[in-house]
Amino acid sequence: MMARQHARFCNTRCRSKAHRAAKSDPTPHELKIRDRWIRRSATKVPLTVAGMAASSTDPRTWSTHTDAAASTVGVGLGFVLSDVDNIACIDLDHCLNPLTGRLAPWAAAIVRDAGTTYVEVSPSGDGLHIWGRANVRQGRRIRRPDGTAVEIYGTGRYIAMTGRRHGSSPSILADLSALVSKLTQ
Repeated sequence: MMARQHARFCNTRCRSKAHRAAKSDPTPHELKIRDRWIRRSATKVPLTVAGMAASSTDPRTWSTHTDAAASTVGVGLGFVLSDVDNIACIDLDHCLNPLTGRLAPWAAAIVRDAGTTYVEVSPSGDGLHIWGRANVRQGRRIRRPDGTAVEIYGTGRYIAMTGRRHGSSPSILADLSALVSKLTQ
């Protein structure tokens, strides 16, 4: 039996396995197609897939999602934010009770205002990363009166990824421009 040159999968079993893997990883396709993936250490030091130091500003140290996901270097993945496409991340610190899954009221309001976009639990288990599109040329850290912080980044940083979707958030990126404006007023 001859393999088809144009076939994406070797057989039905391979195709089924690939589709199951795609469903188990909620990371938006819009992020996966960009070659801005790195590995990270337990202390969030950025690493190349080969285990060398990576940089959030040096594209030579980034890789594809496929290569980064296949690498066993470090403890997890990271996505590099760059000014070429307006992908941004809003990082909410210490807002999620890891035991109950309940959000602090201030964080619930931000997640609600973000709309239909990808939100994942941060590596600490008690924070959230809200992913979307917004023109953020300079990162901002907004301290809250209770000591928690909201950080907004769009370039020159990498964000540690977990693939742990928060609630029923979709695997798409929404426009966060209005929310970023509201938060930075």
